[in-house]
Amino acid sequence: MKVYALLTGRGNNTLRDKNVLDVLGNPVLYYPATAVKASKYVDKLYCSSDDDKILEQAQKIGYEPIRRPMELALPTAQHIDCIYHALGEIQKKEEMPDILVVILANNVTVQTEWVDDCIQTMLDDDSITGVVPVYLDNDHHPYRAKRIDSNGNLVMFDSSHASKAISSNRQDLPECYFLAHNFWVLNVKTLLDQNCMGEPPWGFMGNKVKGYPIEESIDIHDLRDIELAKMWVEENRSDVKVKKYQK
Repeated sequence: MKVYALLTGRGNNTLRDKNVLDVLGNPVLYYPATAVKASKYVDKLYCSSDDDKILEQAQKIGYEPIRRPMELALPTAQHIDCIYHALGEIQKKEEMPDILVVILANNVTVQTEWVDDCIQTMLDDDSITGVVPVYLDNDHHPYRAKRIDSNGNLVMFDSSHASKAISSNRQDLPECYFLAHNFWVLNVKTLLDQNCMGEPPWGFMGNKVKGYPIEESIDIHDLRDIELAKMWVEENRSDVKVKKYQK
């Protein structure tokens, strides 16, 4: 099966140039991009962005640039529309892939082993529509979520949980997983079939998505996240040369 990788990132962000900020001597996107490039399954590498800096850095690593139109670079743009646009551009040059590994440029927490495991899971069962890393987080469990009502009072965010006997201790709650925004392994046939939509808000992943548990996922949105990314890279990416991070 043909497996392609698509690195995605836009230049119009609250944290300016966050995808190319320096993390121990390399731009942020270097870490997810090189981890996926090292996969034994990935055949071709592409990068979708509106930003010259992102496209240039990705091209240095071996990713073929796809210029994203400005309407898909706005904060209101949907990720799936960027993916569809990229697939359309790829199709102009060659056959569509069977599996697409979507890489988010602002998340350094990617290991090649994880990528290969997720791809292998889909290769073993082509009825699977997606394989995505997830992390356990009972601190932000939906049973603990609140909203402020019209009277200014805190009430259950989801009133259907109000009748349940819910412990305030996180360890007593059912395990709660969140989707990691580092990479997603997607079945392209499902991706293009609007009749195979799955659960929101990532319905495009289809109705048979497998979770791949990891310990943590660091999305970079502010400078504090850069510091966390530095620590993760130093502890987990011994395969690349990095400047020594002084804790």
